[in-house]
Amino acid sequence: MARINLLPWREAERKQRQKEFGLTVLAGALFSVFVVFAIHMVIEGWITAQNQRNTFLQREIDAVEKQIREIRDLDKTKQNLLARMNIIQELQSSRPQIVHLFDEIVTTLPDGVYLDQVAQTGNRVAFEGQAQSNARVSSMMRNIDDSEWLASPTLDFIESKEKTGTGYSHFKLTVKQSSQATEVKE
Repeated sequence: MARINLLPWREAERKQRQKEFGLTVLAGALFSVFVVFAIHMVIEGWITAQNQRNTFLQREIDAVEKQIREIRDLDKTKQNLLARMNIIQELQSSRPQIVHLFDEIVTTLPDGVYLDQVAQTGNRVAFEGQAQSNARVSSMMRNIDDSEWLASPTLDFIESKEKTGTGYSHFKLTVKQSSQATEVKE
């Protein structure tokens, strides 16, 4: 009887299949590595692009913040200049008032009243001086009431002749300087 041995053929076929399976697994593994590498590269590209966008946006934000700081500085400078202009305008408008004040002092001061001190604070003027009698101080207050540049005389104090020992009464008078007459005439 003839004996045919099929084992070497089957074994050769099994080895062939194992070899093909190994190549398929190797090809799958290489393909998986390639896919993972490709995905990694794509994600890395996205990250790089986003970092570039972030850098660009940060530069633009810094530029805008610098412009905002410059605008704030300009606003401060503008406010300072406006304040200076207002002060200059106030000084210009109040410049003739001192002339009128001195003119009114001369016209409202009756005989027998002598001023020792004149002090101005804002639109308030304080007169301190001596008078021969209290009636002369009252006359000065009436003259101030009639004045168009001075108003609201208030007698702060008056010391009699006996207390001062000089033969004159010592007084302090506060009045309000009016600026309305200046505006009307100008």
